[in-house]
Amino acid sequence: MIDIQPLAILREIDRTGSLTQAAEQLNLTQSAVSHAIRRFEDRYGVKLWEREGHKLRLTLAGDYLLGLAQRVLPQLEHGATVIEDYARGRRGAIRVGMECHPCQDWLMRVVDPFLAEWPDVELDVTTAFQFGGLAALLSHEIDILVTPDPIERAGLEYRPVFDYELVLAVAESHPLARSQRVEPEDLAGETLITYPVSRERLDIFTRFLVPAHALPRRHRTVETTDLMLRLVASGRAVSATPDWLLRGAKGVKGVRIGEGIAKSIHLGYRKGNRAAYLDGFMHLAEAVHI
Repeated sequence: MIDIQPLAILREIDRTGSLTQAAEQLNLTQSAVSHAIRRFEDRYGVKLWEREGHKLRLTLAGDYLLGLAQRVLPQLEHGATVIEDYARGRRGAIRVGMECHPCQDWLMRVVDPFLAEWPDVELDVTTAFQFGGLAALLSHEIDILVTPDPIERAGLEYRPVFDYELVLAVAESHPLARSQRVEPEDLAGETLITYPVSRERLDIFTRFLVPAHALPRRHRTVETTDLMLRLVASGRAVSATPDWLLRGAKGVKGVRIGEGIAKSIHLGYRKGNRAAYLDGFMHLAEAVHI
């Protein structure tokens, strides 16, 4: 295998135009440079340069080796920078799993400053683990889990990033819009829209309806927040919705659910040493207010 040192020497001689200046740039003595080239020549049985007075003229072998140096050394130097970035936590990848349907807009407000601050870190956001993110986090399929329902497990930690209240979204023309709060029996004649999540993981059921032995007239699911709010605004349904989603929503009002259902969005991650960019992502998430 060809040593790097002769390549570096030939490149510096080509850059500086003299053996003396090349040696200075490489922090070597002139004799050390000459010895390194002579050792290479003896090993391969070729001459790399010939002297023409005070100048050096590359042979065909030397000219080939210079071309090789100009192609290979920049890649090796870049590789060293990349490895140093990995060592300092400046380069890598973050896989974020979403377990929160309405958090997409909030997350995008975190993504933009993160990409600007960490240009060499790849970022992947997936909803493939929706409502099953805990297993993905434990199995290292994702690095951060965005969830409103942290579940304690050995080896995991959670960081709260913002608080909110779950409210009942109703049309402004709906009779319940005039109420200060709704009770479980108020939903007996309503169509309740939720995201496609099992009832065991829906707070409107577990913390409000089920304890009161009450159910809505009908329960249906939709995939998107926009469609949900449009259906509510049309008076066709009501929905348990994070209060921040209703800010600026047309034709929709939020009513307190019972005594209130307080919630927090958390970032889940594995315990132990973390790359600096993971902490950077979480710090930015904490700074983005709803």
